[in-house]
Amino acid sequence: MSEQVAAFAKADPVWRHIRSDAEDVVVREPAMAGFLSATVLDQPSLEDALAERVAARIADPMIGASAVRHAFRDALDDDPHLADAFRIDLVAVVDRDAVCDRLLEPLMYFKGFHALAAHRVAHSLWTRGRRDFALMMQAATSAALQVDIHPAVPMGRGIFIDHATGVVIGATATLGDDVSLLQGVTLGGTGKEGGDRHPKIGSGVLVGAGAKILGNFEIGHCSRVAAGSVVLSAVPPNSTVAGVPARIVGSAGCPEPSRSMDQILATLDG
Repeated sequence: MSEQVAAFAKADPVWRHIRSDAEDVVVREPAMAGFLSATVLDQPSLEDALAERVAARIADPMIGASAVRHAFRDALDDDPHLADAFRIDLVAVVDRDAVCDRLLEPLMYFKGFHALAAHRVAHSLWTRGRRDFALMMQAATSAALQVDIHPAVPMGRGIFIDHATGVVIGATATLGDDVSLLQGVTLGGTGKEGGDRHPKIGSGVLVGAGAKILGNFEIGHCSRVAAGSVVLSAVPPNSTVAGVPARIVGSAGCPEPSRSMDQILATLDG
């Protein structure tokens, strides 16, 4: 390990754990040594490793891998706090995914985390006026990972997109901190009018698999949207809604639905 890489690993416990896990995998699975060396062990930092992995996944004839890596570096140079968001998102996966117990796994394999990282970079580009490149990143991410998030969408930290296939988030949606979305979720508008037309998701919200939230209204903090629900109006904080159309069926059931990931409605009050 070079002195520079050793210094980064020592200063960054998340990166240190990832490198240690990668080294263990190389011992157990020698056939993966080249892949893990190029993506993790030869990289000086988590940011570089993430840029390398996302570039490998979404690069296509429209947008080359080197352009994706450069976009990551440009976004991080513009906003160093983006590095914190990447780490908090990564830890959120391990905290909330019952089958994930290593930080290495989402970095290397989970398309929800990769799509979220790509979106954060695209959003940085969008807010700095580089809208065409941001839209190109969105298109490449959607094609490669089946996650379609408009680059205008601002997101808090600690976002978890589980399984991720079929997630669609419209341009005027917003997400607070510590939100969890499962596969097939749509945060959409209605009709074709312009302006502010998409949902505002509060912090700590859990949106279950296949749920559709359609329109410009708030989903209050620490609420649950049950799987398969169609939500057409505002949801108060700390509530659970279910059904088509969704209605309030009880309290959220716990202080932090997005972290408990509990989609079972059997214990609801009322």
